[in-house]
Amino acid sequence: MLLSFLLVVWSVSATAAAAAPLPVQVRQDTVTIQPEAPRELVVLVHGMGRTSVSMLPLAKVLERQGYEVLNWGYSSFCCSIAELSHRLQHDLQQHQGPTARRIHFVGHSLGNIIIRQMLSLQDTPGTIGHVVMLAPPNQGSHEADRHARSLGWILRPMPELRTDSTSTVRTLPRLEGVPIGVIAGKYDGKVRIEETHLSEERAHVVVPAIHSFLMLRGDVQRLVIGFLRHGKFPQLAGVQPVSH
Repeated sequence: MLLSFLLVVWSVSATAAAAAPLPVQVRQDTVTIQPEAPRELVVLVHGMGRTSVSMLPLAKVLERQGYEVLNWGYSSFCCSIAELSHRLQHDLQQHQGPTARRIHFVGHSLGNIIIRQMLSLQDTPGTIGHVVMLAPPNQGSHEADRHARSLGWILRPMPELRTDSTSTVRTLPRLEGVPIGVIAGKYDGKVRIEETHLSEERAHVVVPAIHSFLMLRGDVQRLVIGFLRHGKFPQLAGVQPVSH
């Protein structure tokens, strides 16, 4: 009797053990999540007597193209070009932080000269990408020659933009190894086409535009995007390329 009872208990225990789920061993693999690559930065620098608001439409277009934008502003009434370039360098270092990434520049008028001066300094943060210059007085401006004496006391950088061979703009060093594209306005009125050239420019185009609103044109915005991406201007209707 006892033997029969023990056999029944053993049979039930064996059946339960067989039906019980086996313990599952979970393998915990270490997954390394790579940080997202920082976006390329485009620094915008407006022209004399303007504010960063003048570059805001271009900034919005570039942001929609995936760039991070620093729309840098300054006063035309306080400082020399050298002082402004050091301020730009400082603000860019603060904005950039320790992250190394590609930095492009787009300037309008005087803004281009500030960019040129800053890029000639030591300790420029990041890796310099492409530079697009809108209506730059690279060889000085005849309008600066005309108004430097009467307006130079209030617009501090204006005398530095004279066409005289000893002026600041005419004595800046070459930007070696930096791809530069220049966009000039056919009806500029303030900077002549021949005054926009640089000997080290990679590409130069002329658009049917006036000086103050060059950056608002759709064709100019497409030219800027093309050069930032590829280091050359796309072919657009109404845009006159200058051969090198």
